[in-house]
Amino acid sequence: QVQLVESGGGLVQPGGSLRLSCTTSGSISAIYVMGWYRQAPGNQRELVATMTSGGTINYAESVKGRFTISRDNAKNTASLQMNSLKPEDTAVYYCYITMRLRAYWGQGTQVTVSS
Repeated sequence: QVQLVESGGGLVQPGGSLRLSCTTSGSISAIYVMGWYRQAPGNQRELVATMTSGGTINYAESVKGRFTISRDNAKNTASLQMNSLKPEDTAVYYCYITMRLRAYWGQGTQVTVSS
């Protein structure tokens, strides 16, 4: 069984920062991609940022220059530093991994950007 748990979400004012963390547990080995997706009400889930085990990073255009993804391959954890947050960043953020050709998702953490 594989479990992903996100933390660090919350309410922040526009221009503020949050740091999301993703921890993994269970039968974890050789994670290829770790990343973050988000889903706002009424919208489809969309990619925010991903990082391969080799260090290749992909960001959504809307977050480039504001968000930074990182991962610890030894601990099988990932983080997302979010700066200069905007109201349109409001969404549930999901941790995502691919491992042994399968994808796994966390339960999500709410991020709300509002004054």
